[in-house]
Amino acid sequence: MDRALQWSITSVTITCLCILSYAFLDIQTALWFHSLGKSRAYELFEKITLFGDSLFYLTGGLLFFVVLRKKKSSTAYSGLFLFSTVAASGLTADLIKYIGGRARPKLYFRDHLFGFDFFHWEYAWTSFPSGHSATAFSVAMFLSMLYPRWRFAAFFAALLIAFSRIFLSQHYISDVIAGSFLGIVSTILLYNHFFKSRLDAFEPNKI
Repeated sequence: MDRALQWSITSVTITCLCILSYAFLDIQTALWFHSLGKSRAYELFEKITLFGDSLFYLTGGLLFFVVLRKKKSSTAYSGLFLFSTVAASGLTADLIKYIGGRARPKLYFRDHLFGFDFFHWEYAWTSFPSGHSATAFSVAMFLSMLYPRWRFAAFFAALLIAFSRIFLSQHYISDVIAGSFLGIVSTILLYNHFFKSRLDAFEPNKI
């Protein structure tokens, strides 16, 4: 199957999933998780969600590149790749958030506000897509490309981080689906268009 057709089918599928979730699942699941209160599981997911913060990966990736670029350039570019994909997915997510202006679950709990109100900058109106999910899946995709043997662990960790955003009532399911897809797509596009030739020389499994 042609790659462009594959991407088109995948994009349409993800869009349909987001629409269906928006229409039938988002409110109900958000209310259910909100009703659970702050249990031990809540405290656990509060810790797990921290791994979706982009700052750690941005800083680590950039430092890795700066320190190693003159000593081992092929390895150093893996750090630049990590920085670039997390930055690209994060900036794209932020742009969509501010344009879309989707109300976060807490606004529904408090005022029954649900949906989009375009061009909002306030945190409470930046629910779609999930930035933590975008970061988690961009990092997972990055790791699966460089360390294929760890891909299942990487994506499982990304799933936990993405799920934490739903469990903590910070995002709806559709926010997480869109953010996760954005993270994967940004990594694949950056790899194919900018980093493939450089990273072909990087063989981490031999280190």
